[in-house]
Amino acid sequence: MHFDGLLIGIGAFLIIGILHPVVIKTEYYFGTKVWPVFLVSGLICVGFSVFASTLLLSALLAVLGFSLYWSIHELFSQEKRVKKGWFPKNPKKEK
Repeated sequence: MHFDGLLIGIGAFLIIGILHPVVIKTEYYFGTKVWPVFLVSGLICVGFSVFASTLLLSALLAVLGFSLYWSIHELFSQEKRVKKGWFPKNPKKEK
C-alpha cells in the first residue's frame, strides 16, 4: 500500500488551513507591505523541494511554496475585504 498520496493530501490541507489565518493576521498587523516575505519564503521552499531526498518531502515543500505564492494574492484580497468591512481594521496600523 502507498500512503504518500494520502500524506500529501493531509499536508496540503494543513498547510492551506494554517496559512489562511496567517494571511488574515499579517494583513491586520502589517498590511500588504510584507508580501516580499511570502515571495522569498515561497522561493526557498520551492527551491528546496527540487533537492529534497524523498518524494513526500519534495511534494510538501512544493505545496508550501506555492501556497505561499497564493498567500500574496490573498493578502491583497484581504486588504479589500477589510475595506469592505468584512473583517476588522486595525486602528493602530498607520497607512
